[in-house]
Amino acid sequence: MRLEFARLKQDHADFDAAINAMIATGCDPLRIQRMKKKKLALKDRLQELEDNIIPDIIA
Repeated sequence: MRLEFARLKQDHADFDAAINAMIATGCDPLRIQRMKKKKLALKDRLQELEDNIIPDIIA
């Protein structure tokens, strides 16, 4: 599970770099929006994995 988390975290960073490059080169806004949606989906998955890895502590 931790390996998947690390891989997804790297993918998220790669998407961020790709989106910034697309914006800098003036790429099609629709393609940028699609990339942002994929990045957001990765972020949601990362949050799910993190919740599973780090249990809630009831105070």
